[in-house]
Amino acid sequence: MVANNAGKPATPADLINVDEVIGKYYDLVPDPAVPEQRVIFGTSGHRGSSLKTSFNEAHIVAITQAIAEYRKKAGVTGPLYLGRDTHALSGPAEKTAIEVLVANGVHVRIDSRGDFVPTPVVSQAILTHNRAADGTQRFEGEGLADGIVVTPSHNPPTDGGFKYDPVTGGPAPAETTNAIAARANELLGDFKSIKRVPYEEAIKSEYVEGFDFREHYVADLGNVIDFDVIRDSGVRLGIDPLGGASVNYWPLINEKYGLNIGVVRPEVDPTWRFMTIDHDGKIRMDPSSPYAMKGLVDQLNAGAWDKYDLVGGTDPDADRHGIVCPNWGVMNPNHYIAVCVEYLFGGNRPGWPEGTGIGKTLVSSSLIDRVASSINAKLVEVPVGFKWFVDPLFSGEVAFGGEESSGMSFLRRDGRVWTTDKDGLIPDLLAAEITAKTGKNPAQLHQDQVARFGESWYKRVDTPTTLEQKAKFAKLTGDDVAATQLAGEDITAKLTEAPGNHAKIGGLKVTTKDNWFAARPSGTENIYKVYAESFVSPEALDKVLDEAKLVVDKALGE
Repeated sequence: MVANNAGKPATPADLINVDEVIGKYYDLVPDPAVPEQRVIFGTSGHRGSSLKTSFNEAHIVAITQAIAEYRKKAGVTGPLYLGRDTHALSGPAEKTAIEVLVANGVHVRIDSRGDFVPTPVVSQAILTHNRAADGTQRFEGEGLADGIVVTPSHNPPTDGGFKYDPVTGGPAPAETTNAIAARANELLGDFKSIKRVPYEEAIKSEYVEGFDFREHYVADLGNVIDFDVIRDSGVRLGIDPLGGASVNYWPLINEKYGLNIGVVRPEVDPTWRFMTIDHDGKIRMDPSSPYAMKGLVDQLNAGAWDKYDLVGGTDPDADRHGIVCPNWGVMNPNHYIAVCVEYLFGGNRPGWPEGTGIGKTLVSSSLIDRVASSINAKLVEVPVGFKWFVDPLFSGEVAFGGEESSGMSFLRRDGRVWTTDKDGLIPDLLAAEITAKTGKNPAQLHQDQVARFGESWYKRVDTPTTLEQKAKFAKLTGDDVAATQLAGEDITAKLTEAPGNHAKIGGLKVTTKDNWFAARPSGTENIYKVYAESFVSPEALDKVLDEAKLVVDKALGE
């Protein structure tokens, strides 16, 4: 259900009280006996709100101590790169983390300008630090670095987030996050073993070092993007950082590479008062949401298109992207992935390993499959979560990893790893490269693909469920699906493991020639998500969704 105020400008009633949000961070103390107030540390770290006693000083003290102990046991002896986004809670949480890290003797690298540091910038810093003299990645030995990013990504302004990047530079695996969460929750109930020094002492200590994240990242971007073709074409790229951590990176990129980039909305405001409301009635800084991006699109349609050929967006920690094209609007992330892979694997990255593949999550559009088949590229389909691309990117099994939720990264032009976490800046820059090289913007290229591969309709629906039902999803097998047809087509596959790596998907996926659906439980809410796509018609998509619910209910024994 779309909220009545979706796509409308935020009103004063929608805005947070920044002082209250920060005050509650320090004032409210979580009770570890209350499940909602405990540390839940997944691949995206711990997220919550200070107002709900789910993201408070005590949480960050406990999590940081747990990380310090974990990295010591793991033999990580190099620096820890610390980044943060523009959420109101990110600054206070960063200070808390520094107090605990320094007390534990961890060498911390913070931005030398005191600037915000995006998620992909921390990943790139870790990976370049851990590179051996011969250019290969090191995962063992002395001096390896890891990182922390303080961000709840594109969550509402009330929220805070805190995630750990191990020496691989990307999302931590489950065994790591589970260990950190377990220890943090022990510490929540007993602060005696937590080490901490006052911030004023910590920030002046020998353990804190300034690092020019911005210069380090921007200077390396030329190894990923063909800036020569962009510069020579004169493509005019607009950027909306959505008040996020990438805001000060774009002017340096523009200057260093002689481009024509303009920042459309450079405001940084922790209330995000300049946003339009997202689909569910909340302020959410999602650059792929037509509702959240409506304010930008309206501004462009009112005359700002005179300045730009296309516009890109990034979310608060710049790990997600959005592409806006004239006479089109905000592109569906699935459609942009399909355009990217046809361009990248169609002869424009000759330095990539021969036979390398396209990584996609199994809830991403089958348009990507059709494009991959047309260019004879290997497709590697994995479960939901960017963590599944980390090892394949290192090994060269894939050169590109993309998610339907507008997250992607890809290799450097010479075939080495760029980041193992999502990077929202390089897709925006790639859109300019694609436009410069092909003479068409990504929306026009998508229309060309539709003419060749067919139009599809895609939707996600959330359905309430119980904890007991959620637990049943993990035990499903293909035999639990009794149906032989879906929306009038014969079922061709009933999957509970991802084809690309045989990892459990925590649910199921059912496919036919022109339709598919996937169902999986949410990790944080009592809902299950159904993703569906049809290459037949919007009506066929509705039928797929209706039948998917029946299939799921029967498989779960309902």
